[in-house]
Amino acid sequence: MSLPVATQMKYWGIATVVFLGVLWVLGDVIMPFLVGAAIAYFLDPLADRLETLGLSRVLSVVAITILAALIFVISAVLIVPTLTNQATDLIETAPDLARRLQDFVNERFPDMLNAESALRKSLTGIGETIKERGGQLLETILGSVSSLINIAILFVIVPVVAFYLLLDWDRMIAKIDDLLPREHAPVIRYLASEIDKTMAGFIRGMGTVCLILGTYYALALMLVGLQFGLVVGAIAGFVTFIPYVGALVGGALAIGLALFQFWGDWVSIGLVGGIFVLGQVAEGNFLTPKLVGNSVGLHPVWLIFALSVFGALFGFVGMLVAVPVAAAIGVLARFATGRYKDSQLYRGAHGQDGH
Repeated sequence: MSLPVATQMKYWGIATVVFLGVLWVLGDVIMPFLVGAAIAYFLDPLADRLETLGLSRVLSVVAITILAALIFVISAVLIVPTLTNQATDLIETAPDLARRLQDFVNERFPDMLNAESALRKSLTGIGETIKERGGQLLETILGSVSSLINIAILFVIVPVVAFYLLLDWDRMIAKIDDLLPREHAPVIRYLASEIDKTMAGFIRGMGTVCLILGTYYALALMLVGLQFGLVVGAIAGFVTFIPYVGALVGGALAIGLALFQFWGDWVSIGLVGGIFVLGQVAEGNFLTPKLVGNSVGLHPVWLIFALSVFGALFGFVGMLVAVPVAAAIGVLARFATGRYKDSQLYRGAHGQDGH
């Protein structure tokens, strides 16, 4: 005999409250485990693919671990120091950039920058504000991440957790499936597969798109000689998960910097703009359709809302779980909508569809 709906809702409500309470109380503690689980989830299809090629699960995971370690070492040696230096230099030169912009506008549009104009006051304060706040932000980030304890957690515990979860991923999923209530197991499996499809399409697909475009923007901008090309490319790639925003933000920043650096060299400025136009064409016509597809069902506005809410409530850990939770809520909402449209409440006593 199945439990009444009210009783089931009570149990699921208690489970939700416990989940949110754990995030609230143990956020910093469980962060490396959530990161490790996310890495294992991201790499599980690759491990499955290697298994189909004849490798055992252990050898597949070892091969992936060695490749990931090589990529990490190369990034730590070649990319991260340059990225950090460029970000620091960009923040330090912000006052000079604001002053040069003020001189440029004052030379060509003198009436816009009289001593009492709001624009002049704004430009005067922009550079110092970016320098002050940007420096504080970098110090906060570096100070919170660079302590010995956090380094040990991020660079020791996370890889270990990811390794063992990736090794036991299939067995773990099988054990969870075995614990499902038998009466609701088919529906739960269906919803879980839809949630997995949504998250896989977005996280793996958009993550790959962001990585490809970020690498392309950074390399292309450095090849044309833009001074802060690596950091601009990293910013553009990072926010590419929001359609058009990556190209708009990165393009505006890159072209603005190019105007200061290459003023009068319109070919170089045109090349910088062309890099982002080409990147947007490739993203819209090739990368996103092939790697993400059109059936993800995770609207950018809903994603931004989820990131904002969970980030404000639970900090960085909340942002880590925001995408899975947003995907789960979206799938559950579509499932509930479908059930509602099949119900007598929607169709009426005689099954009319209203058309």
